Amino acid sequence: MQGPEADLQLLTQAALDVGPIALRFWRNDPQAWDKAGDAGPVTEADLAVNDALLARLSAARPGYGWLSEESEANPERLDAEHCFIIDPIDGTRAFIDGQEGFAHSLAVARGDRITAAVVHLPALELTYAAHEGGPALLNGQPIAPTDADIDGAQVLTYRGVTDPAHWKGGRLPPFQRQFRSSLAWRLCLAAEGRFDAALSLRAAWEWDIAAGSLIAERAGATVSDRRGGRMRFNSPRALLDGMVVAGPRLHGQLIAALA
Repeated sequence: MQGPEADLQLLTQAALDVGPIALRFWRNDPQAWDKAGDAGPVTEADLAVNDALLARLSAARPGYGWLSEESEANPERLDAEHCFIIDPIDGTRAFIDGQEGFAHSLAVARGDRITAAVVHLPALELTYAAHEGGPALLNGQPIAPTDADIDGAQVLTYRGVTDPAHWKGGRLPPFQRQFRSSLAWRLCLAAEGRFDAALSLRAAWEWDIAAGSLIAERAGATVSDRRGGRMRFNSPRALLDGMVVAGPRLHGQLIAALA
């Protein structure tokens, strides 16, 4: 009987198995190039990890759809009850630079909801995991977000968010901006309370956010798009309208402060 728990076991083992593939290329001068349409960099490691995950996961769940940053779009996924949503290496720029903060982001959606999720950082030996009926775990231990107030909150986001035009009355709230390259990891860092929130006002690809969104939700964070709406996955465009991830109090304050 397959279900979210069995899917989580599958995702976890797959993530652990592809970690060594990524690490073979990491800090070893991997071939890298820019994708068409200003879509960012990609390396031979991204493609090797993607190939390994596609072979492994498709064999285990042949009826599931497939949505990955490094695969050709396949519209058949929209008709599948379940779909894998995969970013083989999230934080490719960090990977190319030899930084440790890159992640494998693996999720399963049923309909438009995420039901199982893993974010694995092989260089740091961190594995975040959750399924829809259980707690969020980091290396097997439960995690939870902070109950921070917006005043002085540590918010993981990019520099452009501090433009006063994004905020009501042109007033930037008094939070402290921090940054990590991997978007998936940012959600997990907010989920575990190492930072108070993860925020993006840009359109975001589903594969960057899918796994981290469930992990944050199961940890007890409030997870929404930039307007406070529920995130819906396996959509035709595979894009989300930003993200706001924080403990319930801080989440409400951020949504209220946004223009």
